[in-house]
Amino acid sequence: MAFNDLLQQVGGVGRFQQIQVTLVVLPLLLMASHNTLQNFTAAIPTHHCRPPAEANFSQDGGLEAWLPRDGQGQPESCLRFTVPRRGPPFPNSTDANSTGATEPCTNGWIYDNSTFPSTIVTEWDLVCSNRALRQLAQSLYMVGVLLGAMVFGYLADRLGRRKVLILNYLQTAVSGTCAAFAPNFPVYCAFRLLSGMSLASIALNCMTLSLEWLPIHTRACVGTLIGYVYSLGQFLLAGVAYAVPHWRHLQLLVSVPFFAFFIYSWFFIESARWHSSSGRLDLTLKTLQRVAWINGKREEGTKLSMEVLRASLQKELTMGKGQASALELLRCPALRHLFLCLSMLWFATSFAYYGLVMDLQGFGVSIYLIQVIFGAVDLPAKLVGFLVINSLGRRPAQMASLLLAGICILVNGVIPQDQSMVRTSLAVLGKGCLATSFNCIFLYTGELYPTVIRAVTALLPETLGQPLPDTVQDMESRRGKPRRQQQDQQKQMVPLQASARENGL
Repeated sequence: MAFNDLLQQVGGVGRFQQIQVTLVVLPLLLMASHNTLQNFTAAIPTHHCRPPAEANFSQDGGLEAWLPRDGQGQPESCLRFTVPRRGPPFPNSTDANSTGATEPCTNGWIYDNSTFPSTIVTEWDLVCSNRALRQLAQSLYMVGVLLGAMVFGYLADRLGRRKVLILNYLQTAVSGTCAAFAPNFPVYCAFRLLSGMSLASIALNCMTLSLEWLPIHTRACVGTLIGYVYSLGQFLLAGVAYAVPHWRHLQLLVSVPFFAFFIYSWFFIESARWHSSSGRLDLTLKTLQRVAWINGKREEGTKLSMEVLRASLQKELTMGKGQASALELLRCPALRHLFLCLSMLWFATSFAYYGLVMDLQGFGVSIYLIQVIFGAVDLPAKLVGFLVINSLGRRPAQMASLLLAGICILVNGVIPQDQSMVRTSLAVLGKGCLATSFNCIFLYTGELYPTVIRAVTALLPETLGQPLPDTVQDMESRRGKPRRQQQDQQKQMVPLQASARENGL
């Protein structure tokens, strides 16, 4: 509790916390835009084969003569007749015109540009045999998210949260802008991967830097507010994508603001908790005094000294924080347990969440409408999640949200395809539960891991009202405390049982 007391002494949730947390959280408005951007920039409009260049529509009978029909009577997207079909086939004829022989779209495609005037699909023909390349672009973005969490998570624990955030804002701005001007598909994918790396780190370090500057009683509230900012970003994406349908313009519009975030991030104040866990008490003192001055607690700040910090943080300073590394996740039993549980939580939540939100065209309604609905369901879902987190704890909230999401997704799998309204409703409900799960797991991860490796369910310990662990030893002692209590209780029961036997009970 030592560091929490220091935070309260310099103002608790004062002017500094309000300003810095707001500025740190603001870029998350555009996180949703980048994470699900390809729903719009890689949308697939209605399309069909382009007839041969030498086709004579006046003699062939028009475009329809080249297009075979599918079972619903719509033009095939990936096939055309080898020669124009001028009439019904004759049963005994072997002529190509009569048998309706088809071939792939060797001359490209014609797209319906009424809804999506330009996407990466229409620009680079990512349809039919090239359709998998569309999914490849999003997969590479998610690979970047994984790499970014590992690489920048490690750097944040070594160099500090502030420096890494500054780098991430610049990387997102540059890579996102370059993606908007990409001359070909491979270059586009490369810049999207770089964007994924930096955006993953922004999400993690945003939560980490905010939590490390806040007292215990405010963490759940601020964590939920951060989740709401992301939800508002989904509304923003729907409106911006509708107003700016050209994919290059949309990509540029959601990337350029990160240049502004990069500029003002230089004014962030590094986490004093990170300074202390790194053994830099001089910087810890300087930072806390600066925060006290901003919060109007200058007198309280002058009371702080190196001696006061050494006395308050004596345990942290004597536990060998310099030896901690990411390898502790596997070496230390308590951290290994947490790492495996949290990894499964992150995988399950992310896999289901992006499986739902990255296929908006599959719901059969307006892609812009379903984007708004998916954003709207977060509002009540995260409120309920906040109430459960604050009253019952993190573990019940995490368990309930994942259980309900799993039920919705499994039931959705057996609903007939023609029941689009039921399927969409279940998907929306499942998405709301997964959004709550994300909100909880971000908070959970920040609270469970020690400061020195923080930037990395039923089996997880509860963290409601618990101080943030600063060291691996803190985590071990927290894990061992319930066991010691249980052992003490058993020892206390031995004389009571013996006394009961003596009295014949």
